[in-house]
Formats: sequence, structure tokens, C-alpha cells
Amino acid sequence: MANLWVHSVDDTLFDTLVREAEANGRSVEEEHRFILEEALQTVYNRQFIRALMSMPNVGEDADFERVNDRREAPVVFD
Repeated sequence: MANLWVHSVDDTLFDTLVREAEANGRSVEEEHRFILEEALQTVYNRQFIRALMSMPNVGEDADFERVNDRREAPVVFD
């Protein structure tokens, strides 16, 4: 795993981080990681939604129903 050091953090911001960590029963490092993960997950979700929305409308749901033809599926992986 990578390490991340943050320099020159405003004292008020750091104090808030300490209070939040204490309130959530986490260390300051765990709280910092949690906040960072939450922020970046939101960005990731937004990008995923954009990708889904960019897909063209290619038909109705019924067009993609699975046909039960009872054939064996091809072996793709050994």
C-alpha cells in the first residue's frame, strides 16, 4: 500500500479531524483514510453513472431476454 503525507494542514482543520476521529472511535489516520475514501468513491460513482448514461438506447428489455435453448455453454476458460 502507498503512504500519503499531508503537509501544512490548517490547525483548525486538523483539530476538526481529531474531533471527528474521536467521535467515530477511529484514529486520526483511520478518519483521514475514511474521509478520503468517501470523497473519491463519490467521484468514482459519478464517473460510472456518466458511463451508463452515455450508452445508447439499443432496444427494449425484452430484446435481451435469455433464450432457454438447453445447449451447453462453450468452455471459455480452462
